[in-house]
Amino acid sequence: MIELLFLILSIISPTLSLNQEGLFLLQAKHNLSDPSNSLSNWSPHDSTPCNWTGILCNNLTNSVTSINLPNSDLSGPFPTSLCRLPSLSHLSLPNNSLNSTLPTTIFTCTTLHHLDLSLNLFSGELPNTLSNLPNLKQLNLSFNNFSGKIPPTFGFFRRLQSLSLVNNLLTGNIPSSLSNVSSLKELHLAYNNFFSEIPQEFGNLTNLEILWLSGCNLVGQIPVSLRKLVRLQNLDLSRNMLNGTIPELMISGLTSIVQIELFQNSFSGELPRAGVSNLTHLERFDASDNELTGTIPDELCRLKNLGSLNLYYNKLNGSLPESLASSENLYELLLFNNTLTGKLPSGLGNNSKLQLLDVSFNKFSGEIPASLCRQGSLQELLLIHNSFSGEIPASLGNCVSLMRVRFGNNNLSGVVPYGLWGLPHMYLLELVENSLSGSISNAISRANNLSILLISGNRFNGSIPESIGLLDNLGEFVASRNSLTGQIPTGMVKLSQLGRLVLRDNQFSGEIPNWVGDWKKLNELDLANNRFVGNIPSELGTLPGLNFLDLSGNLLSGEIPMDLQNLKLDIFNLSNNKLSGEIPPLYANENYRESFLGNTNLCADLSGLCPNLGEKSKNRNFVWVFRFIFVLAGVVLIVGVAWFYFKFQNFKKIKKGFRTSKWRSFHKLGFSEFEIVKLMSEDNVIGSGSSGKVYKVVLSNGEVVAVKKLWRGIKIESGNVNDQEKDEFEVEVETLGKIRHKNIVRLWCCYNSGDNKLLVYEYMPNGSLDDLLHSGKKNLLDWPTRLKIAVDAAEGLSYLHHDCVVPIVHRDVKSSNILLDGEFGAKIADFGVAKFVRGVSNGTEEPMSMIAGSCGYIAPEYAYTLRVNEKSDIYSFGVVILELVTGKHPVDQEYGEKDLVKWVSSKLNEEGHDQVIDPTLDSKYKEEISKVLNLGILCTSSLPINRPSMRSVVKMLQEVTTVAKSRSGKFSPYYQEVVSDNDH
Repeated sequence: MIELLFLILSIISPTLSLNQEGLFLLQAKHNLSDPSNSLSNWSPHDSTPCNWTGILCNNLTNSVTSINLPNSDLSGPFPTSLCRLPSLSHLSLPNNSLNSTLPTTIFTCTTLHHLDLSLNLFSGELPNTLSNLPNLKQLNLSFNNFSGKIPPTFGFFRRLQSLSLVNNLLTGNIPSSLSNVSSLKELHLAYNNFFSEIPQEFGNLTNLEILWLSGCNLVGQIPVSLRKLVRLQNLDLSRNMLNGTIPELMISGLTSIVQIELFQNSFSGELPRAGVSNLTHLERFDASDNELTGTIPDELCRLKNLGSLNLYYNKLNGSLPESLASSENLYELLLFNNTLTGKLPSGLGNNSKLQLLDVSFNKFSGEIPASLCRQGSLQELLLIHNSFSGEIPASLGNCVSLMRVRFGNNNLSGVVPYGLWGLPHMYLLELVENSLSGSISNAISRANNLSILLISGNRFNGSIPESIGLLDNLGEFVASRNSLTGQIPTGMVKLSQLGRLVLRDNQFSGEIPNWVGDWKKLNELDLANNRFVGNIPSELGTLPGLNFLDLSGNLLSGEIPMDLQNLKLDIFNLSNNKLSGEIPPLYANENYRESFLGNTNLCADLSGLCPNLGEKSKNRNFVWVFRFIFVLAGVVLIVGVAWFYFKFQNFKKIKKGFRTSKWRSFHKLGFSEFEIVKLMSEDNVIGSGSSGKVYKVVLSNGEVVAVKKLWRGIKIESGNVNDQEKDEFEVEVETLGKIRHKNIVRLWCCYNSGDNKLLVYEYMPNGSLDDLLHSGKKNLLDWPTRLKIAVDAAEGLSYLHHDCVVPIVHRDVKSSNILLDGEFGAKIADFGVAKFVRGVSNGTEEPMSMIAGSCGYIAPEYAYTLRVNEKSDIYSFGVVILELVTGKHPVDQEYGEKDLVKWVSSKLNEEGHDQVIDPTLDSKYKEEISKVLNLGILCTSSLPINRPSMRSVVKMLQEVTTVAKSRSGKFSPYYQEVVSDNDH
């Protein structure tokens, strides 16, 4: 073959002088697909390949020693001709699309020291001949589709120092023969489908520094033999099914350990008391999400190099040792969801640059230590649901590094430190359910980043300062159940991001200002039980997202504005005021009767609202009224029976099988189920998919709804492999029936008769993002609109992950499931495969019996491990971001065997941002687009741990939006997660 290739090349170029190694490389190129022309300068006209892309040669002999072609968009089988290069020691081809099986002839690459084929598409079993490579030191086959068992022959490697098989489809037991590779320093087997105990023999790997076995379905106990791994720096046994206790002898032997992770297992028993103090190099200890009991050892807290201590989600009790305060390197302390008691160490934070402290959901008491921010690095302080008492330390008012503060549900008292109100980087301040007093300080004007302010259930008094209107990012302000007075300050008109305002149960007075109509993002307005007077502003009817309006228990007068009929309200309460006149027709029915009680001058044909007539008048007319009704009823009965018979027969022909008893409403409706059924026709179909058809239905009152009729027999996988199969209809109803958010599509009602299943949603006139972005209507989506869509969709997903009482993973995030209203506001839709997941916020994964999702959007670890958590949604959302930036489909023939994620990665490496960004977008937005593009790349990281939380994604997008609006200032990326994935 080589001779034939040489002959052909000689005919083409009579002056050919390429050496033999160059010919071997050209043969490899010939057998590979190279759509991106990564190998374009591999020319037969050169005398040597030493100047070719990715090639390194020995300076003396010009022999090829290294081939390095990452992210080169290469596809095809493994190029075996490379094994004929006599001096090749380094072969690195990661993040390509190499496929097929890895040939057994790979053992002919006898000179290799380093082989990296990670992030490709190899499948089949691992070749048992790999161990015949006598000089191999590093072998990386991670993120492929290898299946079957690890060959026992892998125990025959002679010099191997690093073995990485992460994120494949490997099964069976982890072979004990690996313990024979005494040269191993790194062993990475995480995220495979093993069902295995940790081999006792691993204690023989005395040179091992890193052992990564997370997500491997490990069972049994941690072997005591691991105590012999005296050089171990990182032990990660997270996300398995291990049980038992942490062996004392093991811990006492690991004298050089740097990191030990036991995250999300099923360990039980107490932390060992003996031997912990020998871990002199321990920097990070993570035994979170287990069933550990007992107290936290004092010996553990005395370790001077300890930087991160994660013991959350266990059953630990007792107090936190005072010795922890003496640590000089502690930057992270996560102990939430235990039953710990006593006080926090009084000097905590004195000696170390503490960044994150979360002891929420325990039974801590006493005062908050004043030293927590002594070193000026504290960013996250979460103490909710404890019994802390006393005043908030004044020192926290000077802690400018703070970004997230949650003191809710404690026994704190006194005045909030002046400076705490106005910390410049803080985006969340929660003080709910304490006994705090004083007023809201004018210093709040300096809290430029504040997005959420929660102070309900305290004793705050005085008025809301005008300066609160300077908080451009404020989206949620809840101050109910206090003693606040005065009027709503005019400065609040500037709060364009305000989505939730709850001021109920205070002593506010004055009129409700008509400029509330400027709060276009307002979703909830609750001013109940105050002293507001005057008319209800008609401008409220112009708020497109308002679905919660409670103005009850005030002194409001005048008529109810007819404009309120424009709203789609889930909660509507105007009771106990002084309103008069008529009720708007949309609300003049029994469904809304309780919304108007206690307004003595408000009259409608509803029981309990109109003034009672005198008894004498009633008696005088009773006989004649009765006679008239009796005669009229007889006539109506005869006519009605005849009319109903013919109409009912016709109705049965139109929609046979529907019964009103099967309807279920989640909101107060202004239409009937009969009308929905009658108006459904094939002429009104606006979409059709794998689960059913979608109809546009225009009702008699002018309202438009979308009706989804599911195909008969549609079933979806419910979540846990042991669960029974669930109906898609049931999952959608179960999920959307419990959700209230401006960026989640609303489910009005549903119908289920077994054979016929209907879901009635709010109608989204601009269809889906997919419809617009990948059609002739793409010109409607300029960059500001696309950025707005990204922010809206991110906020919806963040609500599902972080704010739902039981967190929800959507599992099918894609552009066709992001719907757009008339103003291009985005809402997440289609929850047919969504899953309620316990512990989403702390990274819990649940095994699935099948993959849910759509091609091009599925996270790599989900496809390999069938485990789902919020990181899978974040990957899918990252793909949507890349769609918005590039204008391209997630999968396309243009990419070859790659998808959009890999296409973007390769293009960026070769040609830069300009070749990735949608050319139809205005170049003046290039800087902002590039920042969002970087966020999309971050969200689609192949390693789930590197992806930010959805709350952080929202934060980053909001920062871009702020820069886009102001056109000034410097973007400060928030790409490093500084918070735990839990969302206390």
